[in-house]
Amino acid sequence: MQYAENKHEILLGACESHLKLTSTQEHILMLLSNEVSTNARIAEQLKISPAAVTKALKKLQEQELIMSSRASNDERVVLWSLTEKALPIAKEHAEHHKKTLATYQKLGNKFNDDEQKVIIKFMKLLSEELSSEKSETK
Repeated sequence: MQYAENKHEILLGACESHLKLTSTQEHILMLLSNEVSTNARIAEQLKISPAAVTKALKKLQEQELIMSSRASNDERVVLWSLTEKALPIAKEHAEHHKKTLATYQKLGNKFNDDEQKVIIKFMKLLSEELSSEKSETK
């Protein structure tokens, strides 16, 4: 089990690659496996600061997991993409997401509709509380 530092989530399974990657770095690899992206777009998708993305991208580039290029229509725009080395890690992380969601679904099915409503209410309140704590620390 791993905790994602960029969101309030718990993923089932741990990265089996020999590389030491944070959950944010693995998330970025997973996103880049779907499309080439910019720092700003990654930050938006993960709901983290552009500075946090820059830090993660730098580490991923040092490990030769991503590469940068310039947008053909605007040389100022840096586009990030995966290297072949990153593909298995990105795929594995996506599988962890899939497994986690399947487990949540399986567990949720063990509760009747009224119980599920209480769980949903609790999770929303917890999420709001964690979000307000995060805002207070900025």
